[in-house]
Amino acid sequence: MATRSRTAATAAPATPAPVTGLNEAESRIFHAVFESVMSQRLAPGTKLPEQGLSDLFGVHRAVVRKVLQRLAHDRIVDLRPNRGAVVAEPTVQETRQIFEARRLLEAAILPLAAARITKAELAALRRQLREEHATLHQHNQPAWARLASAFHMRLAEIAGNEVLQRYLHELISRCSLIVALYEPPGNAACEHDEHARIVDHLEKGEVAKAVKLMDEHLLDLEQRLHLDRPQSEKSLGQMLGLG
Repeated sequence: MATRSRTAATAAPATPAPVTGLNEAESRIFHAVFESVMSQRLAPGTKLPEQGLSDLFGVHRAVVRKVLQRLAHDRIVDLRPNRGAVVAEPTVQETRQIFEARRLLEAAILPLAAARITKAELAALRRQLREEHATLHQHNQPAWARLASAFHMRLAEIAGNEVLQRYLHELISRCSLIVALYEPPGNAACEHDEHARIVDHLEKGEVAKAVKLMDEHLLDLEQRLHLDRPQSEKSLGQMLGLG
């Protein structure tokens, strides 16, 4: 374990940060859609009509169009020519490929992190895990998902390879959406105890065990997904928590 000193990053915030490039009204719509997807109120393939959102939020369609474009950039929705926007609906094949790529990437990141991690960073990871555990018991799925993802991203930051970090950020974003869409209600997106055990292995220098546990951790997450969720019969406003 490395002994140099470096300031550790703090855990991700439990509340959504302002969306860069969007004003207050646009951010409100963005978060309403994002949180509704992450809490499984909006199912995969749900249509998001510009006029319907415009009426619900009392804004012009141009405002809605800008938000939908941003959501599409973040892969939360798909914009289909002549059909409008729908909640993203990853295929089974795409899901398998994304998780396979993530397992391979995190297996490469952990040995790098183990070679560089300091005692201060281990302590910071423990604090982050305590916040993660507390949020889990508050039944706040969006906040929990952000903290669980932040743990994986923190390991990538410690590894010190910015290219791997960028690739992991994209894969985690796509995995988070898939999990939010297809994870059975009541399950944690990431098992807190497995995160803690990974940190235990890193602290003891047991790199191979950490890599093996991470692979099992991500494979278990993938296998828990239900890729055949039925469409909701609720109205768009009800799914957005507005009705």
